[in-house]
Amino acid sequence: MPKPASDAQGAYRLLPSIDETLRDPRALALEGRAPRELLRRFAAETLEAWRAEIAAGRLDQDRIVSLRASGEPFLELERRVAREALRGVVRCVNATGIVLNTGLGRAPVHPEVAAAMAEAARGYCVLEVDRETNERNQRDEHLGDLLARLTGAEAAIAVNNCAGAVLLLFNTFAGGREAVVSRGELVEIGGSFRVPDVMARANAVLVEVGTTNRTRLADYAQAIGERTGLLVKVHTSNFRVVGFTEEAAPAELAELGRRRGVTSAYDLGSGLLDPEGAPPLAQLLGGEPLVREAVASGFDVVLFSGDKLFGAPQAGLIVGKRAAIAALRKNPVYRALRLDKVALVGLETTARLLLAGRAHELPVRRMLAAAAPDLRPAAERIAARLAALPHLAVEVTPGESRPGSGSAPGVALPTFVVHVRHARLSDAELAAGLRSAAVPVFARVQDGRVLVDPRTLLPGDEDDLVRGFASAVGREPTSARRSRA
Repeated sequence: MPKPASDAQGAYRLLPSIDETLRDPRALALEGRAPRELLRRFAAETLEAWRAEIAAGRLDQDRIVSLRASGEPFLELERRVAREALRGVVRCVNATGIVLNTGLGRAPVHPEVAAAMAEAARGYCVLEVDRETNERNQRDEHLGDLLARLTGAEAAIAVNNCAGAVLLLFNTFAGGREAVVSRGELVEIGGSFRVPDVMARANAVLVEVGTTNRTRLADYAQAIGERTGLLVKVHTSNFRVVGFTEEAAPAELAELGRRRGVTSAYDLGSGLLDPEGAPPLAQLLGGEPLVREAVASGFDVVLFSGDKLFGAPQAGLIVGKRAAIAALRKNPVYRALRLDKVALVGLETTARLLLAGRAHELPVRRMLAAAAPDLRPAAERIAARLAALPHLAVEVTPGESRPGSGSAPGVALPTFVVHVRHARLSDAELAAGLRSAAVPVFARVQDGRVLVDPRTLLPGDEDDLVRGFASAVGREPTSARRSRA
C-alpha cells in the first residue's frame, strides 16, 4: 500500500544531495578510479532510483535513515565504479568447452596472426598502394589471391562479417529483382539475424520455393522468371531438419543458374576448409560442407565466415567466379562493408598458415581435433590444483564439448570436465565470482555445479583459471550479505 503523501515528502527530504554524496571522504578517494563527472552521474542515478522507490511506497523515512547511517550512498557509488571497471573488451579464460563461443569472441587466432595484427595496428602499413608503382590499388587484392588459392575459386573479396556478405550479395544481384530461396533454408541465426529481413534491406524480393522439409530442383526452375536475379542455397548451420527431407544438390542448382543465366550463390555460414596435409575435420563435425567442394560445384558466389572454422578475425569471405566477384566489388555498398587494416592482415596471415601446411597449429582446429584421452591429463591436473583451495569439492568425469556459433549443430565432442562445488557458495555465486576475477573466467553451470572443460583453454589460461577460483572462493555468499543488511 502506498505511503501517505506526508510520509513520502519526509522521505524525499531525507535523501542526500549529489554534492553531499560526493563530499564523503571515501567518495573523494574514488576519483582515482573514475572521473568526477562519472561519479556525479552515478550518484544522480542512485538518488533517482531511491526517489522511484519512495514514490512506489517501498522506501520510507526510517529505511532512508538506516541506509544513510550505514553509508549506503557511498557503497552504491563504489559498486557502480566496480561494475564500470568490469565493462568493455578484455581478455578472458574460456573454460566452457564451446570452441566458437560468440559471447567470448569466437575464434582465437594463431600467435603469429595476433603479432601481425598488433604490428599493423601500432603504425603505418602498406594498405591501398602498390609498392612498385606507388599507385592506389585494392586493399584486399592480396587476400583475394590467397583465398582463391585456398578454395580453388577464380577470385575473392572480404567484408566485415558474413551478414555483410549476404547483404552485399542480395543487393548486387537481386536489388529490385527476385531472389529464389528454399523455405527450409530461410534461417534465423544469432542476434535475430534473419535471411528474409536482410533480403528486404537489400531491396530484394523473396521468392520462397518448396516446403520446410523438401525442396526439389524443379521448384527452383519453376520459380525463375524475367525478374529473377539470384538463386540461393543457404546451409542450415544452426539447426537440422531430419526425417522425410529432400534438397537440390549444390551442383544441380549451380548448373540450373548457369543454364538459365541467373547468378547462383551458396551461403555456407561457418565455412570449413580442410587444406591438403591438414588433419581433416569434416567427418568429426558431422559432414560440415567444405568450401572447396562448394566452389567446385559451380556456384558463382560462395560465402563463409572468417572467424569460425576458418580460425581468423571476424570477416565475411566471398569467393567465386571472377565476373561475379567483380560485380560485388563495384557495388558502392562494398565500400561501407570493407575491412580495416588490422582484420586484413590477420586474414592474410591465417591464409598463409593454411597454405603452408600449418592448419593444425590454428587454435580452433587444434581444439576441435583434441581427443578426450588427450584432454584427461589437463582435467586431472586442474582438479588437483583446485582441490587445494578452501571449501572446493572437485571431480573429473567424462563430458561433452560443442563446436559453437552454429557450426556443426548437434555434434558433441567427447571430453573430460572438472565438476566444482563450493561448500557455501551456490553455483551461480561461484560462477559470478569467476567472471569478476582480474582475468574473467567463464565456465558452464550445470546440475548445481560449475563445470570446467580444458578443451578451450589456451596456453597460460590454466594459471589464470586457478587464480580466478582463488579469487572467487574468497567472496562471501550474497545470501549471507543480504541476511545482515
